[in-house]
Amino acid sequence: MATGIADTDALKIWSDVCLDMVHGQEPELNIRQMAILLTIYLEAPPHSVAGLATKLGVTKPVVTRALDTMGQMGLIMRRRDDRDRRLLRIQRTVKGALYLEKLSDSVRKHFGETIR
Repeated sequence: MATGIADTDALKIWSDVCLDMVHGQEPELNIRQMAILLTIYLEAPPHSVAGLATKLGVTKPVVTRALDTMGQMGLIMRRRDDRDRRLLRIQRTVKGALYLEKLSDSVRKHFGETIR
C-alpha cells in the first residue's frame, strides 16, 4: 500500500519516537500497553476488558495485567458501570491524555524532520 512515505523514513520516525520515550521522564509502555492506551483514547467509549481483549486478539487476563500496570501509572482508570455493577469500564485520565499528547508531539516533530 503506497502512503507517500518510504519504509526507511517510517521506521526512522518510529525509532526516533521510541528514543524520545526512552530518554524522557514519562513511564515506558510495552507495545501491548501502548496499543491498549491508544485504543482507549482514539476510539469512542465505553471500553471493557473483554472488548480490548477481542480487539487485540489476546486473553482477558493479558489485558487485565496491562491495565493494572497502566492504572498504577495513572494513565487509565477503571470504574464500575452504573447500569451493570458487574462490569468494569476503562476510562481515560488527564495523565494518560498528557502522555499521548507528548507522544503525538514527538511523532509530529520527527515526521517533520524526516520528511523535509
